[in-house]
Amino acid sequence: MKEEILKLIKLQAIDSEIAGFNHAIAKHRTAIANREQAIAEKQEAMTHFRTKIEMLNQKQLETKAEHDEAGARVKDRQNKMMQVQTSREHQALLKEIEENKRLVKETEDRILQFIEQIEQLEKEVATLENLCSGEQQLLAEEIEDVDKEIQRIEEEKQSVLDKRETETSALQGPYLKRYTMLLAKRDGLAVVAVNDSVCQGCYMALPPQQVIEVRKAEKFNLCPTCQRILYYRDNEEAESEQ
Repeated sequence: MKEEILKLIKLQAIDSEIAGFNHAIAKHRTAIANREQAIAEKQEAMTHFRTKIEMLNQKQLETKAEHDEAGARVKDRQNKMMQVQTSREHQALLKEIEENKRLVKETEDRILQFIEQIEQLEKEVATLENLCSGEQQLLAEEIEDVDKEIQRIEEEKQSVLDKRETETSALQGPYLKRYTMLLAKRDGLAVVAVNDSVCQGCYMALPPQQVIEVRKAEKFNLCPTCQRILYYRDNEEAESEQ
């Protein structure tokens, strides 16, 4: 039984190493995904700003037409002033002229506001375009470097996988089955040490009698809390590993 436990300890070390490779690969891919997401968000912002610029340009054109119509009415009413004969008609034309002059001024102010808003948005778009261009260039370089690094990690991982194949073939079926089940259920940690009477998987204290049994290694011992496979490791071994 002690021999089988030693095989499981060795297999756990191999699987932990494989998990480290997988974590390193995932970390590299996450970094690329985050950079891609940052670029995508900037591109989305540019699209939003461009849509707003189109809307403001349309409003500016509409306001310009309104401005020109008001200006034309002012001239028209001023020309008619020379032809009116009654005070009532004169007052009515004066009122229309004043209202249209007010509208001319109001539309001029609105047009200026539209121009300022459009200019500000165009600056925002230009800034984002420059940022995206630089980030896309960096992303292309980073992807190339990451692909090379992942390839290197995959090669190292494959050699460890080959070693794992050898180790699993040496294990008896029931032990391997339990180990595989625990590995999946316990976040990649199926075999753990007992140190100072504490399970190093869930950090719960074990009964004294069970600690003695784990130390003897004459049978399989499972943690009563997390169900992981236990083996004994004294303080000197723990310090040496650290």
